[in-house]
Amino acid sequence: MFKTIRIFILLLILAAVALGTWRAKTRAAEWRHTLPVNIYLINGDGSGLTAEYLRSLTLADFKPIELFMQEEAARYGRESQASVDVRLGGILESQPPAPPDNGSAPEVILWSLKMRWWSYRNADTKGADPQVKLFLLYFDPALKNRLAHSTGLQKGLIGRVNVFASGDMAAQNNVVIAHEFLHTLGARDKYDLATNQPVYPQGYAMPDQVPLLPQRFAEIMAGRTPVSQSFAETPAGLSEAVIGKETAQEINWL
Repeated sequence: MFKTIRIFILLLILAAVALGTWRAKTRAAEWRHTLPVNIYLINGDGSGLTAEYLRSLTLADFKPIELFMQEEAARYGRESQASVDVRLGGILESQPPAPPDNGSAPEVILWSLKMRWWSYRNADTKGADPQVKLFLLYFDPALKNRLAHSTGLQKGLIGRVNVFASGDMAAQNNVVIAHEFLHTLGARDKYDLATNQPVYPQGYAMPDQVPLLPQRFAEIMAGRTPVSQSFAETPAGLSEAVIGKETAQEINWL
């Protein structure tokens, strides 16, 4: 009997967590209120240079993400109904759990649960939910010139984002951050996972352009600007990126 009660209580807890996650996920993309986006800074490599760089960052460094969302919302006639409020949550000492490399479905689910629990334990927010939490792990490019894949979770509204501790790369960092933020709202990748090339037409900023190539902008969820059939370049910043029609549909702008 005691075992049955324990299982029943566990099921109730799981049901409550699932309901809470579903409600937060749904409400985040309803756009009835300004959506807070909390940014937390983490020293990913433990180096002194990275620590110094984190101390130099201010809220102004991330405001281009807020401006990008405002300008793109206006293009879809949503300027008064799709605002975000980027907030700087400070520097965290704890490291979030890393996602499994080529993990199985159960391993990914387990990591997702661990990530959400770690987020709950380590990152406070102010105000009512829903709120997005983006954990930025910074790395010195002199020590690590290629970063692991970042991850945005719609369940829990959490992003684990790998970026470079370099002022020269701050604008490109914001492209990655915005990409993962949109994942938390339900936007899907629009590039070929094998080649990293944007997928036509959903991964093209202007799929009806004639001639089609080269494109002038990157679709934010494709992450690159198609230049030729076999080459695409990383945008220098969010001024060279747009939210395409399919992504706008996925985040409930259309």
